[in-house]
Amino acid sequence: MTSQFPSDFDTTSHPPPPSRLRRGARLFVDALRGRGGSPTEGPLTAAILMLAIPMVLEMVMESVFAVVDIFWVSRLGAEAVAAVGLTESLIIMVYTVAMGLSIGVTATVSRRSGEGDTEGAAVATSQGILLGSLVGVVFGVVGVTQGPALLRLMGADAAVVAVGSGYIRVLMGMNVVIVLLFLLNAAFRGAGDAAIAMRVLWLANGLNLVLDPLLIFGIGPFPEMGVTGAAVATTIGRGTAVGVQLYTLLRISDRLRMAMHHLRPRLDVMARLVGLSATGTLQIFIGTASWVGLVRVVSSFGPEAVAGYTVAIRVVLFALLPAWGLSNAAATMVGQNLGAGHPDRAEASVWRACLMNEAFLGSVGIVFVIFAPGLVGLFGVDAVTSGYAVDGLRIVSAGFFFYAFGMTVTQAFNGAGDAWTPTWLNLFCFWLWEVPLAWVLSFRLGMGPRGVFIAIAVAYGTLAVASSLLFRRGRWKEKEV
Repeated sequence: MTSQFPSDFDTTSHPPPPSRLRRGARLFVDALRGRGGSPTEGPLTAAILMLAIPMVLEMVMESVFAVVDIFWVSRLGAEAVAAVGLTESLIIMVYTVAMGLSIGVTATVSRRSGEGDTEGAAVATSQGILLGSLVGVVFGVVGVTQGPALLRLMGADAAVVAVGSGYIRVLMGMNVVIVLLFLLNAAFRGAGDAAIAMRVLWLANGLNLVLDPLLIFGIGPFPEMGVTGAAVATTIGRGTAVGVQLYTLLRISDRLRMAMHHLRPRLDVMARLVGLSATGTLQIFIGTASWVGLVRVVSSFGPEAVAGYTVAIRVVLFALLPAWGLSNAAATMVGQNLGAGHPDRAEASVWRACLMNEAFLGSVGIVFVIFAPGLVGLFGVDAVTSGYAVDGLRIVSAGFFFYAFGMTVTQAFNGAGDAWTPTWLNLFCFWLWEVPLAWVLSFRLGMGPRGVFIAIAVAYGTLAVASSLLFRRGRWKEKEV
C-alpha cells in the first residue's frame, strides 16, 4: 500500500517554494526592468515595491547628486555655498510649478491608466508638456534679467552676489529642463512605469556628477567656471535626460506612448489639468515657499549660518528624497486603484507604504543624529559653519519619524485628485505655524538658527498627525478626475 503523501525522496513531488531572499531578489530585478506586477492586482506589498523600488533608487541618485554638488561647491568658500543656498530657495518656485503640474499629470494619467484609456493618458501627458514649456520660458526670462537683484532681495551681501550671479542666471534661465524632467517622470510614474523614470534621472545626475568638478575647477580641457560650472553641469545633465524622455514617449514605451499629433493644443484637457495643477501648485508653493521664509530668517545671522543651513538641508535631502519615492508609489497606487474601482485596496496601500517609509526614515534619522559631526565634516567647511550644520542636522533628523507619515499621506491625497486637502494642511502647518514659530524662536527667544531647525521638526510633526486624521475620514475616495 503506497502512501498518499510524497516522501522526502519522491522525485515527482513539487519543488519547494523559492526562499524569501530569492523572491525578494526576483522582485527587485523585475522592478528595475519595469516588468511584472500590477498596482491593481496581486499581493499589496509586492505591488507597492514594484513601483517604490525604482522610485526610491531614482531619488537616491538625486540625493547623491545633492550632497556631491555641495561637496564640490564648498571648496570655493562660504560665499559660494551661500549663493547656492539662496538660489535654491528661489529655484524652489520653479520646482513648485513643476511639482504642481506633476500632481495634475500623475492623477490624470494614473486614473486613465487604471481605466485602460491609453489614449487619454497620452493626451494628458502631451498637454502637460505644452503647459510646462510655457511656464519654463516665463521663469527663464525673469531669472536671466533679474538674477542678481533676486539674490540681493534674499539678503545676499555684495560678495555672495558677485559669486552667485552667473549661477542663478544659468539655472533659472534654463529651468525649462527642470520643469519637463519633473513632469515627464510624473507621467511615467502615473502609468506605472517607474523604471523608465528611474533610468532617466540616473542619466541626468550621472552626467551631473561627472561634469561638476570638471566645470567648477577647470580640469583638463574644461573651462574653470567656479560655482557657475555647477549650474552648467546641472543643465547639461537634465537637458540630456529630457531628450531621452521624449524619445521614449515617442518611440519606446509600451505603457505610455505619445505621437506628434497629441501635441496639438487641447484647451479642454489643458483646462482640466490646470484645475488640478493650480491647486497642486498652490499646495506646493505654500509648502516650498516657506523655505524662502526660513532661509530669510537664517540669512540674518550671516553667510556662515546660511552655509551651515545649506549643508544640513542637503544631507537631510539625502534621506528625504528616497522617502519621496515611496510616497510617489502610494500616489500611483491610489490613482490606479480608484480608476479600477478598488477604493479599499487604495486605502490599504497607503497605510502599508506609511509603515515602509517609517522603517526607512526612522532608521536613517537615528544614524544622522548619532553621526552628524562626521557627516558634516565630509564637506570641509569652517568650524563656525560646521557648528550650525551639525546642530541643524541633528534637530531636523529627530523629526524623521513624523515626516514618513506626513509625506506619504499627503501624496496619497494628490494621487486621488484631492489636492485641496494637502493645500490647506500646508497653509496651516508651514505658513501659519512653521515660519512664525521660526521667527519667534530665533529672535524673540534668542535661539538663532537653531530656532529655524526646531520649527521645521515641529511643523512636520504637526503635518503627520493632521494629515493622518483627515485621511481616515475617507472623503478622498469620492473625488472625480
